Amino acid sequence: MMWSPSATLSLFLLLLLLGHVPPSRLQSLGTKKLRLVGPGSKPEEGRLEVLHQGQWGTVCDDDFALQEATVACRQLGFQSALTWAHSAKYGQGEGPIWLDNVRCVGTESTLDQCGSNGWGVSDCSHSEDVGVVCHPQRQSGYLSEKVSNALGPQGQRLDEVRLKPILASTKRHSPVTEGAVEVRYEGHWRQVCDQGWTMNNSRVVCGMLGFPSQVPANSHYYRKVWNLKMKDPKSRLNSLASKNSFWIYRVNCLGTEPHLANCQVQVAPGRGKLQPACPGGMHAVVSCVPGPNFHPLKTKPQRKASRSEQELKVRLRSGAQVGEGRVEVLVNRQWGTVCDHGWNLISASVVCRQLGFGSAREALFGAQLGQGLGPIHLSEVRCRGYERILSDCLALEGSQNGCQHGNDAAVRCNIPDMGFQNQVRLAGGRSPEEGVVEVQVEVNGVLHWGTVCSDHWGLTEAMVACRQLGLGFANFAIKDTWYWQGTPEAREVVMSGVRCSGTELALQQCQRHGPVHCSHGTGRFSAGVACMNSAPDLVMNAQLVQETAYLEDRPLSLLYCAHEEKCLSESADHMDWPYGHRRLLRFSSQIYNLGRADFRPKTGRHSWIWHQCHRHYHSIEVFTHYDLLTINGSKVAEGHKASFCLEDTNCPTGLQRRYACANFGEQGVTVGCWDTYRHDIDCQWVDITDVGPGDYIFQVVVNPTNEVAESDFSNNMIRCRCKYDGQRVWLHNCHTGDSYRANTELSLEQEQRLRNNLI
Repeated sequence: MMWSPSATLSLFLLLLLLGHVPPSRLQSLGTKKLRLVGPGSKPEEGRLEVLHQGQWGTVCDDDFALQEATVACRQLGFQSALTWAHSAKYGQGEGPIWLDNVRCVGTESTLDQCGSNGWGVSDCSHSEDVGVVCHPQRQSGYLSEKVSNALGPQGQRLDEVRLKPILASTKRHSPVTEGAVEVRYEGHWRQVCDQGWTMNNSRVVCGMLGFPSQVPANSHYYRKVWNLKMKDPKSRLNSLASKNSFWIYRVNCLGTEPHLANCQVQVAPGRGKLQPACPGGMHAVVSCVPGPNFHPLKTKPQRKASRSEQELKVRLRSGAQVGEGRVEVLVNRQWGTVCDHGWNLISASVVCRQLGFGSAREALFGAQLGQGLGPIHLSEVRCRGYERILSDCLALEGSQNGCQHGNDAAVRCNIPDMGFQNQVRLAGGRSPEEGVVEVQVEVNGVLHWGTVCSDHWGLTEAMVACRQLGLGFANFAIKDTWYWQGTPEAREVVMSGVRCSGTELALQQCQRHGPVHCSHGTGRFSAGVACMNSAPDLVMNAQLVQETAYLEDRPLSLLYCAHEEKCLSESADHMDWPYGHRRLLRFSSQIYNLGRADFRPKTGRHSWIWHQCHRHYHSIEVFTHYDLLTINGSKVAEGHKASFCLEDTNCPTGLQRRYACANFGEQGVTVGCWDTYRHDIDCQWVDITDVGPGDYIFQVVVNPTNEVAESDFSNNMIRCRCKYDGQRVWLHNCHTGDSYRANTELSLEQEQRLRNNLI
């Protein structure tokens, strides 16, 4: 076979090129590749997944410990492991569970060198998917496997985009909604040429910056400003233009892209080139329209938080930050979830813009932000990107696709930079997630840092503070902070009487005193918080309450202990004990933890209260409220249940029970498990002895005082219609408190003129 000289030369050059390609360190060291996925915003933590036979799968948490996590982290390019997480803390995966009972010595270089049951041999479910937290320090030569924001053939990175305000009127507002587009490249902000700039380009930029829409900028006026400044040799603009500061020459977006890096981009010629970077043009100017909660002139958030939920028929639940959460939609007057089959950034961006945010930063799968309740309304959602609301997109009914709540979709949206995070800080804590709350406020026209008075300081206020800090949920609201040393120059109390509704973006938006008045003074009684990135979420089984309700006439001789614990109406105090009886509305309750962290009592065992009569400890003195209300919402009877035994009564197959009350054991409810209170135990009732026949509302509220932090308090209540004829009782239409649209309750009960008392 004869080779031509040109073919021989081409082959030689190809072999030479291949011989000089360095080995890629982005791949794992072994034959099996690992990755970390899940709701964590940090690249060093997440659910551990392994690629085997071309398919990604998870690892079971059975026998998994720190040495296994260390091997996995080293294989991923990190130096070591900090810890590991069981029970699908980072969300449940999909597909096969490739490894189970992994056993490493700790010296292995890859996870597939460790012992295990073998590939695909497992008795686990995805509720046992293991997660790892690696030390953020990477090994030499390893790079983060993040999605690349590369532009152009040379692969320059586009990391950040901002609007540089030009007009004086736009410089005074926060957030900045109008200005010249600038991109960050090699540590410097560079301009974008307006050649061929379109409104589609503006839409993408605005979406990245947290704005749902855009309007045309006054290009003629900006051109005049440009020309005037270019004539001034001392102007900064003239200097930048002469230095060829334009990095991007031309952008072509469809308008549906979640990031400017996804558009077609032509990079401007570098310095020293003969042709100008932006011939005859100027910097691209964009004008964005903020969502209703981010308007520059707003001083307080919209109190009507239900506007988006009612009119736009979509809401986010259980998110740790503003603009993130499980997606829920309103169909046939009932809230339900969206299945993650076919879920992507384009569909997620439609949800984000519908709610007044920008484009989607992440489209999350596998109930990574918690499981919902009720129907799964949608699956296989297919949006084109320009839909105004999610219901305009093509989709299947969730019931058609075999979806379960383990497949609930969620989003993280881009939100505007309001500058609130720079107006609060924590000081003196043992970790960055805790400390004395210090805020920046204006006093006599001057900005001052100071503390917050702990009068009225509670979990709702602490939740707002943690969200403002970007630290997720509040674990504790601390009123006595003597053990934390705050910043010396910020010891003065500058904010008191703080009362938040929970929807605020910052403490500065909450109601508070005008002149500061703190009954405790300064120092040890400054407000503090301890924040966390995940939280439990308790939800009651409404159907079980409805199915198990009945009446019992119980003799007083059997109610001494219940009377001592105040589980009977006051009229029982005046009866001739032990003669007579009380009429009790009894029922069973089942409380699920659908969140992303275990539900634990706020106090340790040393603080639990011993009740001699029932001979048990109360870890939470009032765990549940039971109320019977009239149709107009007036209370006619009540009951309560202390948490004498907060435990994992049952868990799904494959999930281990972790909490049991026997032998003074640890109390709590594991993620995915439930605690059951049977109808035949003391105080599991409402005393209705003094209640006459009629139509009522039966209401149950779990964690009623919000003593323990949760990711979502709106689903802690169930309500039922109750009919009592004097001898029998019927409960019907039992539902979680936030499962219906607010005015749907009105329409469902219109004949009795029911008022909406949803919390």
